[in-house]
Amino acid sequence: MTVSRRCFLQGVGVAAGAVMASPLLSVRASYADTTVPYTGPVMVVLSLRGGFDGLSVVPPIGDPDYAVARPTIAIPASRALSTGDRRFGLHPALAPLKPLWESGQMAAVHAVGTPDLSRSHFQATEELERAAPGTSLRTGWLDRVLRIAGSGTPFQAVQLGDTAPSGLLAGPEPVLAADSLDAFSLSGSSWIGPRFATTLRALHHDVTSPAIAPATITLDALDTVAALVAADRTPKNGAVYPTGGLGDAMADVARLVRGASGLQAVSVDFGDWDMHTDLGAAGDGRMLTHLGEVAQSLAAFAQDLGSLFTNVTVVTLSEFGRRVQENGSGGVDHGHGNVLLALGGGLNGGLVHGTWPGLAADKLDDGDLAGTTDYRDVLVELLVKRQGLSTSAAAGVFPGLNPTAVGLFR
Repeated sequence: MTVSRRCFLQGVGVAAGAVMASPLLSVRASYADTTVPYTGPVMVVLSLRGGFDGLSVVPPIGDPDYAVARPTIAIPASRALSTGDRRFGLHPALAPLKPLWESGQMAAVHAVGTPDLSRSHFQATEELERAAPGTSLRTGWLDRVLRIAGSGTPFQAVQLGDTAPSGLLAGPEPVLAADSLDAFSLSGSSWIGPRFATTLRALHHDVTSPAIAPATITLDALDTVAALVAADRTPKNGAVYPTGGLGDAMADVARLVRGASGLQAVSVDFGDWDMHTDLGAAGDGRMLTHLGEVAQSLAAFAQDLGSLFTNVTVVTLSEFGRRVQENGSGGVDHGHGNVLLALGGGLNGGLVHGTWPGLAADKLDDGDLAGTTDYRDVLVELLVKRQGLSTSAAAGVFPGLNPTAVGLFR
């Protein structure tokens, strides 16, 4: 029986336009064959969804009101890792990252805040990722960065660990999104065999249709990932990632960095920080385990990359911090001010940056740590010092912001 091109494509689920709409790869036909791959430092945004408790992660052990507000869950000074600053320590779970702190490849900004005071996960996350308060903009701030940078390869912006791009990347700019590099394959290809992609290329050859360019780009991306996975199956330099989604995602980021794929920005999500109960007494419990997975994953990532780690900047973001006062269930409720962690090259590392407002009652923001540093100020500095954007271009990513220097980056 003769099968037309259209019937065949419909039969395997890749009719005209279907590839463009695939959750595996969202692209526009604007990519040309002569795109210039991005070669600058790679930006990795680690979204810690659920309300990261910065007062546990970088505890203000030198503030007398800290232990008073958290009589059972405060990190004792005797257990906190030294930062070199008597005002602050590091949670014991961050021990795998201590060498990076000491070598200047890790730093923190404390009392970071956002303009949104809703304490609603949904609204606060949307506003954090949109980063355009008071405007009608619906794109994500990272999408606006990509627009300024211009079209590169299909691997310029990547979401790992999820087949749907996060709100950071919402907008018209192309994004590759995948659960993992190993799982990045064309749906339905297993039942028809390795000649499936070859057949699809032949069917799309010399055909005039708006779907042809994104289809071809998708097939090229699949080939690139397959070659990368085949050539780079194991971590380097003795690195061992923890079992789990974050470790797997960071291992994939390392592969992409080594693969010189034109990578500029990566978004990785790691949730379950909404610890209203059983956060952990004196540094134990849920926070110790969950934060330990972050520390082990990032430490393995740095070891895996070796000297290439200096060409990467990792920043953590969360929609809000937690209340200063612990609740009756051994946890903390939704708050405001938080901590931002940064790792990689180009840092003024080994320091806790920002203006510490204190935890005395008259210094709190409705019971919360006050946000004295706008998180967008940190991002502007990152874009200028590491991504090579002009100050005006970086500020334009965040409409209405008059940036203030933070000093996190050299």
